[in-house]
Amino acid sequence: MAMLCGTAIAVPVDKELPANEIENVVKRAKASAIIYSKKKEEVIKKIKDNLPEVEYFIEMNTDNTIDGKDVGINYVIDEGKRIVESGDTSYMEMSIDPEEFKVLIFTSGTTSAAKGVMINNRNLAQNVNVVAAYVYLDNTDRFFSVLPLHHTYESSIGFLLPMSVGASIAVCEGLKHIVPNLKETKPTTMLAVPLLVENLYKKINENIVKSKKDKLVKSMIHITNALKGVNIDIKRKVFKEIYDNLGGNIRRIVSAAAPIDAKVGKWVQDIGISFLQGYGLTETAPIAALTPEFDPRVGSAGKAVTCAELKIDKPNENGEGEVLIQSETLMIGYYEDEKATNEVIEIIDGKRWFHAGDIGYLNEDGFLYITGRSKNVIVTQNGKNIYPEEIELMLGNIEEIKECMVYGKEQEGSKELLISVKVIPDNEKIEEKHGKELKEEEIHKIIWEEIKKVNKKLTSYKAIKNLEIKKDEFEKTTTMKIKRFAEIAKDNNMY
Repeated sequence: MAMLCGTAIAVPVDKELPANEIENVVKRAKASAIIYSKKKEEVIKKIKDNLPEVEYFIEMNTDNTIDGKDVGINYVIDEGKRIVESGDTSYMEMSIDPEEFKVLIFTSGTTSAAKGVMINNRNLAQNVNVVAAYVYLDNTDRFFSVLPLHHTYESSIGFLLPMSVGASIAVCEGLKHIVPNLKETKPTTMLAVPLLVENLYKKINENIVKSKKDKLVKSMIHITNALKGVNIDIKRKVFKEIYDNLGGNIRRIVSAAAPIDAKVGKWVQDIGISFLQGYGLTETAPIAALTPEFDPRVGSAGKAVTCAELKIDKPNENGEGEVLIQSETLMIGYYEDEKATNEVIEIIDGKRWFHAGDIGYLNEDGFLYITGRSKNVIVTQNGKNIYPEEIELMLGNIEEIKECMVYGKEQEGSKELLISVKVIPDNEKIEEKHGKELKEEEIHKIIWEEIKKVNKKLTSYKAIKNLEIKKDEFEKTTTMKIKRFAEIAKDNNMY
């Protein structure tokens, strides 16, 4: 907040990133200061000497005075107070420029494949403003924060939005503490990714079955739905036990960042909690569409928010095509990458339209339904984005690999994709380094050992879990790019 109101640019970073990725983020962002917690002290020590451009390393929750480049944040705050008390009020008098670049968010990790998204003040303010048209919030609301603040969904909608209406925020102590924290803090609103909502749904229904109340609950859902149809809503009384397990005050659950099973959303609605879905990307900071509380349309990704327009590019006979977004929440562009910016933003009739990379259609009422993805990004069940190109670049340094393709492999009986890689071995290099006439199992083992070394440099959710040795060539375009979807289709026996 201090940076948004002042002259600095904030670069929020995933605290789970390994040291090499944190170092790369700092270098790419040309950061002049790093603020870190005690838990990250060893990581900072490890990379400090490689970051000569950083002027200050600021440790949280300490009073340490300036020692070279090291300083405690409490000392910095006290210095700020001293400056103000001496009569220098320039910080408070700064004017806010809506178009000023204020936040830099890297879409994933840190190799040259990761894009830095430049967000301005207007992008953030409009995220806050547009929600009010679809959802009523006030100072009696309390948000339950589960997601990390480097995620635009949480930082914009889970932090800036409640702050703007005077609502409070309860920060969850960790995934293991969700249920006790819900009971303790009694929130009205929870922002979640599908995996979290689905887990709550499963746990609650398992308890209902254990208590042999499943038939009763089903019949009461039918009865209360019928009564609600004639404006008699007794759901909170009937399902009081479920509400109590969620803190007793929960009014709405918002799911975003990945698709969710519609039956889960319908069940949430059936027990009387508003189930809303949001749609957007880091590039739209993030809200581009939202289901209104007064018309939730479970299964839809939402309706364009008031400062945005959605349209479908080159729709097929079913009205499906790539989703295009025109919005005041749309980023300035990619940091130091005009080429990549021009590839995704197209000027049509004087407006900037963003190619979202998702496939979907709009119904007659303007509600968006996502049916697939055209981008290569792999989205995990808990909303994490994995960019294959980033991992492929790292695997490209393995001498024993000639070509490779990273993708999400479908697993029978599971919605979670298995992070897999198809590899064409460099047989000449393998012979040179490991000997001739090796068996397929031996080649697999050699390459897998090298991949494990790369995995140690990756955040755990990006790590390769499965290796497939490919015997034939990849299908490619005329520009020699691998036809990813053709290869994945083969893998899934689609043709």
